Amino acid sequence: MNSNQDDRRRARGRGKREEILAAATERFGSHGYEHTKWADIARDVGVGPTALYHYFESKQHCLYEIMDEAIEDFRARFVAITGRERDAGAALTAVMADAFVLSEQEVLRNRVLVAEQGLLQRPSTAQREEQSRQAARARTRDLEFAWASFLSSAMREGAIPETDPRLLTRAVLGLYNSIWHWYRPSGLVELERIGDYFTQLMLAVVGLSPQAVEPTQAAA
Repeated sequence: MNSNQDDRRRARGRGKREEILAAATERFGSHGYEHTKWADIARDVGVGPTALYHYFESKQHCLYEIMDEAIEDFRARFVAITGRERDAGAALTAVMADAFVLSEQEVLRNRVLVAEQGLLQRPSTAQREEQSRQAARARTRDLEFAWASFLSSAMREGAIPETDPRLLTRAVLGLYNSIWHWYRPSGLVELERIGDYFTQLMLAVVGLSPQAVEPTQAAA
């Protein structure tokens, strides 16, 4: 097999893997991880259940990969924005606004991440599962470190009040993550309205003056 054929085969493999991840995200985010069968995902992508094992060791391995991607995407966006914004206040405002610029697939991925976060605490005896679990845990630490480091720098510059940057990180991320327990793309409240409201709340948590927000409008 020549190099061009190898490249095409790898590209097809990557394409099918992404298709499986997308189908699993849709299922896990809409119906719940526990209520989704491995065979459901196989049927969604048009393959037999055994074919999925070429890409993932198990349903849980697939879940860990989804969670890992969600965390890394959030971290990468955070690093990109804070890296190009010199003013700490402007950077935080941009980060929080960007956190709500999401596709429906990304919203579902966030729901999966928040709903199944506890599974990351349980070691697996399956090698690939455990590798993905450890990777997702490491990504979480990297994300929290990036936030805490930035907030600590903002405190030194006097942009925000001084406090424990690690606890402040967890307060902000906890507030953000709480949204994905209840938000539904098909719900009555649009994500844009939720984003406006929660952005102001998160800015207030870090000590920046939020714009006036009418709670009754956001909760309608």
